[in-house]
Amino acid sequence: MGSIVGEAVGVDEVSEYVRGRPAAALRPYAAFYSGYRDSGGDLAVHRGLPSPYLTLIFTLDDPLVMADPARAPRSYRSLLGGLDPTPAFIAYGGRQSGVQVSLHPLGARVLFGCPAGELAGLELDAADVLGPLAGEVRERMLHADTWSQRFAVLDRALLSRVDDRREVEPRVRYAWGRLLRSGGNVSVAGLADELGWSARHLSGRFATELGLSPKTAARVVRFDRARRALAGAPHSAAAVAAAHGYYDQSHFVRDFREFAGCSPTTWLAEEFRIVQVMGPLEAADSPA
Repeated sequence: MGSIVGEAVGVDEVSEYVRGRPAAALRPYAAFYSGYRDSGGDLAVHRGLPSPYLTLIFTLDDPLVMADPARAPRSYRSLLGGLDPTPAFIAYGGRQSGVQVSLHPLGARVLFGCPAGELAGLELDAADVLGPLAGEVRERMLHADTWSQRFAVLDRALLSRVDDRREVEPRVRYAWGRLLRSGGNVSVAGLADELGWSARHLSGRFATELGLSPKTAARVVRFDRARRALAGAPHSAAAVAAAHGYYDQSHFVRDFREFAGCSPTTWLAEEFRIVQVMGPLEAADSPA
């Protein structure tokens, strides 16, 4: 799922976006926190695009409404979304505020007691995984005065969930980190050779731990980097494609249509308010 934040574009609107880093002990499992507040915008539907992160959201105002065209709307006060190579559709408007946690998928075992593969393609009420803690976190954040205080609430809650006895095998962590560091530009066969595994065994481990094949995972990583670069600076699609390992612009556009359900031009036009706060991934976004 992608970010659901925007920025102010009119005098009758209020908008905030704040990014924070988790506590040092959480950084192998959680990449960053995003605090958002937005009101006054017209009702619209936002595309949450595939990314290399699980998404955990705690709302502070109106509930989050998932509005996929093929399904009945679903409403959440807190939500956990697994890795998914298809877009999520989120009703956007009214009073939207909350905190979004971008989680490294290999942290799912440590934080939730299950591999991210069991969550792939799913959207869940966070209480289904966190139990009463989900409601407690939201209640504590509602009473906090600043984003820093809300992020501290998350630090305490997530640290209470850490059980490093459930860490994934080091070679799986290496393989995922290698994909992230390469921006998705590493061959599956070459990665399997580095690990001393067959491509089939590597695919099986990815299916269990991520819910995606190594090839799809690499494509999602590359797409996520490229679309953030497209949003963060006035580069052409051709320049972004060349900088992120695509064979040519048409290859990038084909991937964009597959993962987003629309062209880059359409996405930029539809998501103008939201892409203004998006920037390139930082090196610190990779797991330690």
